Amino acid sequence: MTPQLYLARHGETEFNRQGRLQGRSDSPLTERGFEQARRVGAAVARLRRAAGEEARWTLWTSPQPRAATTASIIAEVAGLDPPCPDERLAEIGGGCFEGLTRDEVAARTPGQGVGGIQLLRAPDGEGYAAVEARLRSWLDTLAQAAPAIHLAVSHGGTGRVLRGLCLGLDRAALEALPVPQDALFRLHAGREQRIDCP
Repeated sequence: MTPQLYLARHGETEFNRQGRLQGRSDSPLTERGFEQARRVGAAVARLRRAAGEEARWTLWTSPQPRAATTASIIAEVAGLDPPCPDERLAEIGGGCFEGLTRDEVAARTPGQGVGGIQLLRAPDGEGYAAVEARLRSWLDTLAQAAPAIHLAVSHGGTGRVLRGLCLGLDRAALEALPVPQDALFRLHAGREQRIDCP
């Protein structure tokens, strides 16, 4: 049986507001980021009520502070158990691109443009194959776990790759996916449903 998975991105951070790539670096949530986390938590609370009291929920998070903080807020608002940190949900390691703006990355990589997952283009970064392998491993963990509705809080780049794996997308298609910080994505049976959290 295919696990039911909801995916959220961490709330806005100072680096997000400045247009800087974060990768394994970190910056704190902004006030807007805290509010986004609370709104996602309220949406999860509604989903929990709709699923019924018998439904078991498991909350997973990247261990990076921006995601772990977001997940803790969601848990508090939605009445979930504390999140389970898992390194496999961490953001893509972007090496020398971390802390740079997209324009600064474009200046260092002429001809590649500024679209897609810039962290994957770093010459000393983690690379797509490694990201895909750890996310496949995490999805295998879900498939072998006791039945539950899983909610994961992750990152822009990692979230795109994870959604691409769940939806059977090629790399070009997954790199074009939107990565809002005020929405949830329900991933089940090869389909995606976006749930906005206004």
